[in-house]
Amino acid sequence: MSDAAPILETRHLSKSFGALKATDDVSITLQPGEIHAIIGPNGAGKSTLIQQICGALRPDTGNVVLDGRDISGLSTQARARAGLGRTFQVSQLCMEDSVLENALLGAVGAQGAAWRFWRRALETAELRATAEAALARVGLSDEAATRCANLSHGARRQLEVAMALTLRPRAFIMDEPMAGMGAAGSKRLTGLLDGLRQEAPILLVEHDMDAVFALADRISVLVYGKIIATGSAQEIRSSRAVREAYLGDAE
Repeated sequence: MSDAAPILETRHLSKSFGALKATDDVSITLQPGEIHAIIGPNGAGKSTLIQQICGALRPDTGNVVLDGRDISGLSTQARARAGLGRTFQVSQLCMEDSVLENALLGAVGAQGAAWRFWRRALETAELRATAEAALARVGLSDEAATRCANLSHGARRQLEVAMALTLRPRAFIMDEPMAGMGAAGSKRLTGLLDGLRQEAPILLVEHDMDAVFALADRISVLVYGKIIATGSAQEIRSSRAVREAYLGDAE
């Protein structure tokens, strides 16, 4: 894995808000087929880092590189079309629309079409096929006609993954996908993410340490905006610095 060129890189990203250094010279890589988890206490800067990677926040210094291309100057939408598939900590779904219609939103966005014309996608065979394939991949084919508001919390998380899949992403950026999930839902989603890594590697921000240790090939620990350690699950578990800064507080 380490010999391959990374799919996604951050190079020396820094972002300050006044005297607060929310991101402090953060350089990470995401390799093909990998799940790389970012963990850290509340206020560590994880959301700020994700916003910079996805284009919602411009770093003070540093670059974001996808497939060898510097995408630092691209908008959030352009980064998505370039291959960044994102899921959110708080659901971004259209609750009054059906599961299939939500999946079609992603398919339309992938083509750069105007959002106001997205309902026409229901009549476009190619886009509908893309959306239906994504729903099948996450196990929601039987719910295609269900109103999104009537889905369980776990099924909504699966739908968000399906929407990201319609972009045919080169890399997934997942911001706390386990948030609000019960044990059964977390187990189901963990299995889904485990299978997705071969389609596109996953940069995973997550508080559920059981999921992190079950999934991650590498873990980076972010504390006060700075990466203090990167390594395997075992290396992170056994790091005194990590235990003192984060894991010890969580036990």
